Amino acid sequence: MEVPCVRVAREAGEKTRQTLADADLIDDEYEISVEDGVLYIPVTEPTAVPANLDVVSRAVPERETQTRPADLLGFEPSYERLGTAALLDEDDDERAREIARAIVESELPLETVLNKASKVKGETRTRDWEVLEGEGTETVHREYGAVFELDLAEVYFSPRLATERHRVVEQVSADEHAFDMFAGVGPFVVPFAKRGATCVGVDINETAIEYLRENARGNGVEDRITGICGDVRTVAPEYENWADRLVMNLPHSADAFLESAVRIASDECVIHYYDIQHEDDPFGPGEQSIREAAEPEYSVTVEQQRVVRSYAPHELNVCLDVRLER
Repeated sequence: MEVPCVRVAREAGEKTRQTLADADLIDDEYEISVEDGVLYIPVTEPTAVPANLDVVSRAVPERETQTRPADLLGFEPSYERLGTAALLDEDDDERAREIARAIVESELPLETVLNKASKVKGETRTRDWEVLEGEGTETVHREYGAVFELDLAEVYFSPRLATERHRVVEQVSADEHAFDMFAGVGPFVVPFAKRGATCVGVDINETAIEYLRENARGNGVEDRITGICGDVRTVAPEYENWADRLVMNLPHSADAFLESAVRIASDECVIHYYDIQHEDDPFGPGEQSIREAAEPEYSVTVEQQRVVRSYAPHELNVCLDVRLER
């Protein structure tokens, strides 16, 4: 069976393998193979592989020694991986517990299994979880060379957005002032700072800011990150005309914070504006809101429109990369 693999010269193999492992992209179900001095490293998500690496389709052997959850269950379960935790979304309690047992009894490096027990709720965007296996809801997540400690019951975090976050991170330069208006545990500002940017992360959730500060220390960038707990609309006056780059990842309600975003923006600023809209016009409402908030003080240029993922039937989670120039 052919699977997506990163093709790399053998002498660069270990460095590439480590890069892919840091991003949690190596497909553990298949062996890394070598032929004629070339390594083929199986990957789980080819679209998330850094653009400078070559992805090909190739037949590689399955890992014969690894027992997968599907081998124990007789069917392929659906779950997300976040660090050493597996995240389920199962309504049937018996089925959920059966899947959880199979995951921890398999040879995957997963120690905790959590099942969603509520939708995302409240201004902190947290949800309830049922612990099916393991000790609790805290985990450690690796993403493109950065390490994040977090407690899923106390903070909002989506592993599905790793590729989108990396896309934005790659645009950041070392001399920037970058401001995340809804920063969570730091999945934007920590890698921004690792690229040399000076960063501010604001969040209404005190626990999230505590994790952000700890993650800044753990990744060696605490001197370049300021974490602030509070409503960004209150914080904005302290950072007037400060930011070269703004992240507004609060779909459904980011438009309510655009006046503050414009206040924080410097003479030239890129805004990464996240929105959820109907598929018939996913980008128009966001662009209109930005123009209403920024014009005529700024000229507004939409540099990129991107569908991040499907959110619900006929609804899309999108991002607009918008440049403001005073």
